[in-house]
Amino acid sequence: MRIALGIEYDGTAYNGWQRQKTGLGIQQCLEEALGTVANHAVEVTCAGRTDTGVHATGQVVHFDTPSVRDDRGWLLGANSHLPDDICVMWARTVDDDFHARFLATGRNYRYRILNRFERSAIHRHRAWWVYKPLDVARMHEAAQQLLGEHDFSAFRAAGCGANTPRRIITRLTVSRDGDWITLEISANAFLQHMVRNITGALAAIGEGERPVQWIAEVLESRDRKEGGVAAPPHGLTLVSVDYPKAAGIPQQPTGCP
Repeated sequence: MRIALGIEYDGTAYNGWQRQKTGLGIQQCLEEALGTVANHAVEVTCAGRTDTGVHATGQVVHFDTPSVRDDRGWLLGANSHLPDDICVMWARTVDDDFHARFLATGRNYRYRILNRFERSAIHRHRAWWVYKPLDVARMHEAAQQLLGEHDFSAFRAAGCGANTPRRIITRLTVSRDGDWITLEISANAFLQHMVRNITGALAAIGEGERPVQWIAEVLESRDRKEGGVAAPPHGLTLVSVDYPKAAGIPQQPTGCP
């Protein structure tokens, strides 16, 4: 049978999602925990690989197993063997044609910026501290130029292995609540480092270093060297993954942790 899981994790201590030859990936921890519950080796497939230091509140994975456990058994069993910074939030038995990656219709990310003169001891692993004042209105205005389908080569990592740089951004907002700036972005899929590169470019506009229309010029250039620096990974969280209703995947919370 095929089992789908919703996973939450703090990526601070890990070398990203993927199992590594050197270093520890979140995938390895999850597969070892599930293998103990299933009594056989387990291989999981995720909706989207996250980089070193990136977090998730709504990662989705699936795996196949001949072992029979109810949904509660998979959840409690896995969590009893996982470290405190990785947690299974839900488990569902799904159809054999469900695929966590290929059936997904959209991914939703959130990037958090702490914009004040003083750094934070508490939030140092969950937000990018920017001490220069940022103009959120300029950042949001610039962000709207990225909506729709485009070639995002200027915002992809040099080592990105995606077959095509074309992606469709359906939502991109930048808002402020006191010292906190939140970037919300949704797309059908993302290129490696795409959200971080976009955030870095928007921050440059917010600081007044670049004009609002600059981000459109970067997009048109299709040249990563034109896009400036990437925002650090620790402010980024994979919030949720979208699936057709018929897939039976629980609606995932989008509230900010």
